[in-house]
Amino acid sequence: MSIPSLLSQDARAGRCGDCPIRHRAVCSQCEADELAILDQMKTYRTFTAGETIIWAGDPVARLGTVVKGCATLLRTMEDGRRQMVGLLFPSDFIGRPGRETTPYDVVAATEVTLCQFERQSFEDLLANTPSLERRLLQMTLDELDAAREWMLLLGRKSAREKIASFLTILARRDAVLRKSAPGPDMSFDMIISREALADYLGLTIETTSRQITALKNDGVIRLATKRIIELPDFERLAAEAGEDAA
Repeated sequence: MSIPSLLSQDARAGRCGDCPIRHRAVCSQCEADELAILDQMKTYRTFTAGETIIWAGDPVARLGTVVKGCATLLRTMEDGRRQMVGLLFPSDFIGRPGRETTPYDVVAATEVTLCQFERQSFEDLLANTPSLERRLLQMTLDELDAAREWMLLLGRKSAREKIASFLTILARRDAVLRKSAPGPDMSFDMIISREALADYLGLTIETTSRQITALKNDGVIRLATKRIIELPDFERLAAEAGEDAA
């Protein structure tokens, strides 16, 4: 089962306590009364693949959590070139409390469902809810650690290690959303296209496809479909990425 299929139609319309990604989301440490307030505040919105969720520099009226799908963070340079600088997966938070704008375009890479909150209302709740504030700080620090790891990946790793590292990240995220640990014979959705992956990793599409094929031919991964990746041995994939499996 892929990440997008974790969200049932009932869960979309249900309570925060029933949300399949709540254990990883900004509200994960909220008490029952705090969740009740969030229940009253939240709305859901779905964006189609390719649709812009937030334009860089525009006022940010709503903050939210990715419940389904994957979004990209894009930065446009003065000469018009665009660079993908980040990916947002289920449970990731979009927007920054206290900031009225964002420096990045946020674009849906796949169909994306957001759990949204009106920015001012969320900021008011945040100021009076220590558990919410504490969890947001944890997520921000985790994001900082991930950015530092990504600097290492882009600057020092080979093309094969880059692909393996990205697949390792997806495998770990998928396992966490299922409240499990990466293990043998697991499978997950690669979510984004090879073209988008190449852009994100700073590789050509030809190199990206060649390295994925090489990992498949070497038995590190299996391709159930063009997007569904199967792992015979997660530890071997982690070793290919140049890291420990823990």
